[in-house]
Amino acid sequence: MTLTKSQTLGAAVAAALGLTLLTGCGGTDAATVPEGWGTLDTESVSVGYPEDRGYAPQPAAERSKANAAVALKEEGGLRTGMVSVQLDFATGVSDAREAAAAAGAGIGLGTTRTDTADVRVAGEEGARDVRRIDYEFTSTGEKGTPRKGTRMTGVLVAGVDSEGVPFAIRINAVKGTLTPADLNTFTTSITAK
Repeated sequence: MTLTKSQTLGAAVAAALGLTLLTGCGGTDAATVPEGWGTLDTESVSVGYPEDRGYAPQPAAERSKANAAVALKEEGGLRTGMVSVQLDFATGVSDAREAAAAAGAGIGLGTTRTDTADVRVAGEEGARDVRRIDYEFTSTGEKGTPRKGTRMTGVLVAGVDSEGVPFAIRINAVKGTLTPADLNTFTTSITAK
């Protein structure tokens, strides 16, 4: 049987479409979460947290309504570390830079930004470009946080998911309890959906 030119073209298009559907449209691989880490999973993103360092998910009934997911580390009744995910926290945000600007405004006064970078995370192609802000601050000692004056470190990663919903993911901890490698692992454990 001999195929016409249009049949051959049609078969090639169908094969390419089938391959695209089988591979998930490309760029949808999930991030690797290392052994000993847990995962917070939301509609827009998932992120790892250092479960082997004492972080544990906070029940929905106990967390702030602004947070879609939280993992806490508590020691002696104090919150010494936290991973949080906020979704749809700002209006008029269409890309990672705008999401980071909106989320960065909430980092707080007295915060020192130590680095800002555009990075790519795993996940949906249209949502992989995010902005990372590294920062340090001093604990106020309020509401179960470490003693006033304790130096803290943090990373904020912000972007927009494939549906256009802005997300902001933060990790905060007493300075020195997480290594630079841990903070990088936090970023590389993110999957944008």
